[in-house]
Amino acid sequence: MIGRVLGGIATSLLFSAFESWLVAEHNKRGFEQQWLSLTFSKAIFLGNGLIAIFSGLFGNLLVDSLSLGPVAPFDAAACFLAIGMAIILSSWTENYGDASENKDLLTQFRGAAVAITSDEKIALLGAIQSLFEGSMYTFVFLWTPALSPNDEEIPHGFIFATFMLASMLGSSLASRLMARSSPRVESYMQIVFVISSVSLVLPIITNFLVAPSKVKGGRISFAGCLQLLGFCTFEACVGIFWPSIMKMRSQYIPEEARSTIMNFFRIPLNIFVCIVLYNVNAFPITVMFGMCSIFLFVASILQRRLMAISDKPKMESWTAMTERDPEAEPLND
Repeated sequence: MIGRVLGGIATSLLFSAFESWLVAEHNKRGFEQQWLSLTFSKAIFLGNGLIAIFSGLFGNLLVDSLSLGPVAPFDAAACFLAIGMAIILSSWTENYGDASENKDLLTQFRGAAVAITSDEKIALLGAIQSLFEGSMYTFVFLWTPALSPNDEEIPHGFIFATFMLASMLGSSLASRLMARSSPRVESYMQIVFVISSVSLVLPIITNFLVAPSKVKGGRISFAGCLQLLGFCTFEACVGIFWPSIMKMRSQYIPEEARSTIMNFFRIPLNIFVCIVLYNVNAFPITVMFGMCSIFLFVASILQRRLMAISDKPKMESWTAMTERDPEAEPLND
């Protein structure tokens, strides 16, 4: 429990402080805005993808090949955390920010709440993030029982590595999409959310179309293979989601309250995941996947709304320009 509490603090820092520092430092140094998208893509490709693949294979090696038991990957993780701590303490310089702008915690949260309620784009972005990440974290707990309903022998480490490979492919595709002026992030993310929604419907479809096996143990079933294909598609969508949502956050969330607002988004996310997991035994696994699929579809609808709102200032600006110059060309993103 202590580890989970500390893990929650570390996760909040990982998904807020690092990104906020990067965006602020990037803008302060006057780098090209396009480089920010490439940095996000490379971070997901190398960190969430390549390193995670090696982690999955290494965990599988510890458990299966070396027969060190299911706790061995946790012990190995502790070692790597200690190495990371040593590197940070010895090589990183502290960034205290502007001391004159320091505010107490309550003031920061009040400012974040005002920003979210006063700007529909920020509120939509927070809802989209909570819906997608909530579905993603629920999926983390569901994929193992979905692939082994009869206690089939499945190589968890290799399957996890396969998921991470799919995520790497998604982040690589995202970097190519963001490098182009068209389609915009707000546009292609609608398609990504719809595809991710359909991919999590696959367990429901296979449950109705493929007769379940009655044999305990054995290898992964045919239905499990079909579901694995859908899960890899979902992980590819996750790979596209991370750098894309990072870019949208850098566009819409004000720099002075970025960290606080990003952590604000995690409150409904964590409540949602806790409610789902607390009631996981009350519903069949197909119902849980169906719920996640609905949430992802709702995220696509909210993404469409976000794109419509973000297009309004450009259309108003173009309308004003054409009133002054009837031969003016439409604005490009």
